[in-house]
Amino acid sequence: MLTISLPATMFHTALPIEAILDSDRPAGPGLDLGRSREGHVIEGFAFGSGTIHLSLIGGCHADEPVGPATLSKLAGFLQSLPDNDPLVTRISWRIVPHVNPDGRLRNAPWIRSTQQVEDHRGLVDSGYQLDDYLQHVVRELPGDDIEFGFPRDPDDLEARPENRAVADFLAADAPYHLHGSFHGMGFAPGPWFLIEESWIDRTPALRDNLRQSVQNMGYGLFDPDRKGEKGFNRIDHGFCTRPDSIAMRAFFEACQDAETAAKFRPSSMEYARSLGGDPLTFVSEMPLFITPAGLSERATEIADIQLIRSRLDEQLAATGSAEQTAQEIGVRAMAIRDQQRLQLRFLDEALREVAHRL
Repeated sequence: MLTISLPATMFHTALPIEAILDSDRPAGPGLDLGRSREGHVIEGFAFGSGTIHLSLIGGCHADEPVGPATLSKLAGFLQSLPDNDPLVTRISWRIVPHVNPDGRLRNAPWIRSTQQVEDHRGLVDSGYQLDDYLQHVVRELPGDDIEFGFPRDPDDLEARPENRAVADFLAADAPYHLHGSFHGMGFAPGPWFLIEESWIDRTPALRDNLRQSVQNMGYGLFDPDRKGEKGFNRIDHGFCTRPDSIAMRAFFEACQDAETAAKFRPSSMEYARSLGGDPLTFVSEMPLFITPAGLSERATEIADIQLIRSRLDEQLAATGSAEQTAQEIGVRAMAIRDQQRLQLRFLDEALREVAHRL
């Protein structure tokens, strides 16, 4: 495993989150990593020369746009730093803001459609328009899912070109101490945080600090107990283990669906760990729309969300708009900047945890 020669106390890892979010400098031009299935450029960024090796990707599910937006802001901010800034002298960054440019274009009609909302401070921000989301959202099915599409081995030429390009880019700076995949959810009572199972015993402070951040912002947490289904094992309130391709395949095989099971390749988290070392891998899950908790006393949170989504879809089909039903239920758009704040806070806590152990 990579080592750092300076004591951890000499390197304060706190990210300047508000400065990152306020940065208007666009990221670019980045590195041309290759082409998507439809010929679009996959852009990556490499910053820094430090001994802490970190990789971040977004857009694996193209109906989850906040992660790519956050990583684009982060890349632009890092580009603006002087060469002697600790964030680039102590850390080597590999960032792919959007690994799925084809999916980004398919989801563009609703991603461009926002409304005015308030963030947790009561300041004006943007959130997504519910009707446009419901009408235009597009998500890839297993087999086309980029998160679970990384090459099984160097000769796996049937993996999507996006996955092969990103895999080569990440391999060039391996092994890693930290790997994050920025994701999102359509509907949930609050954020959900997924971490590497082997790091559970090493991350109680991370979990406590992040829970406190969520509470301080006035949000709840998504906290389902999926009892190991697809690799999701609840750790504690708001935290779960990240999914796993082996568990995904086992789930579909148990459902007598061998065809779907065979489509799962390693996730980006599994791929990062296959490159060596003992990286802390994590997935941030931020809801586009906040739902009220406890809609049904007998239902789990997941069943609640499924019921809410069904009612919204029915209203949309009947009247052309689900907004009235959303207001009646209590569904609201989550401020985009608050989603980004919590994504960066998760990264900050994870980076701090890794740095303190080197």
